[in-house]
Amino acid sequence: MKTQSKSSSSLGDSLKSGFAAVVIPVEIALAIVIYLFVLGDGSNFAGGDNHNHPLPGNYLGIVFKGGPIVPMLLSLLMMVLTFGIERLLTIMMAQGKSSTQTFIRKIKNLMAANNVDQAVAECDKQKGSVANVVKAGLAKYSELSKNNTIEVDKRVQLIQKDIEETTQLEMPMLEKNLVIIATIASIATLLGLLGTVLGMIKSFAALATAGAPDSVALANGISEALINTALGIGTSAIAIILYNFFTSKIDALTYGIDEAGFSIIQNFTGQAKA
Repeated sequence: MKTQSKSSSSLGDSLKSGFAAVVIPVEIALAIVIYLFVLGDGSNFAGGDNHNHPLPGNYLGIVFKGGPIVPMLLSLLMMVLTFGIERLLTIMMAQGKSSTQTFIRKIKNLMAANNVDQAVAECDKQKGSVANVVKAGLAKYSELSKNNTIEVDKRVQLIQKDIEETTQLEMPMLEKNLVIIATIASIATLLGLLGTVLGMIKSFAALATAGAPDSVALANGISEALINTALGIGTSAIAIILYNFFTSKIDALTYGIDEAGFSIIQNFTGQAKA
């Protein structure tokens, strides 16, 4: 059973690695297309030319004027949303059909009643990574309950080891791609500030060569430069919220597994010493 779980886990890791390898370049290309042909469409600018100022109140044109950093920030925003949805679906599958707390409570009650077969049936009904780990522990529990040739403490260690090994096979996939979200949370703000600094340099350089100060042109240039900061901070905020949300969900699943494992081991110890 462990070999099959390991193979499934490896396959899942390969698919998820392939998913990230495809999503990142595709969304970078898509962001460039949106920047050039949607934001940069002539209808958003005076005279139908994206080299002119954006039309009053036209935010697509204003965002386009943020410069070449804008498509990079757009691609980061799309990645955050895409990987956020992918992580949410993965965690929901790992949790199973009902909430983890409800499932763990059922398992604890069944173990307290020494109804191992019904507990296994609940695992089959629940499905997901948490149920797989608990089921592995119950299978070892049933196997060692019939073996009185091994000391109780040694049998407890074997059950605990089996639960830990299955956890190591099932749970790491939950943290897959979280590093991408964490990285985006770190670099999005910096990239936005970089775009703003480049925009400010460009604005003041144009003002210096224009001769007479043009307050309107300067104000437009500064507002366009600040678009990068807004996009960067917004993307970073979304990434941080999603990362913390998924981390808390994973911690809850891990705690549920530990709670169920403790219940199994405690019940086994009480039955073996009775």
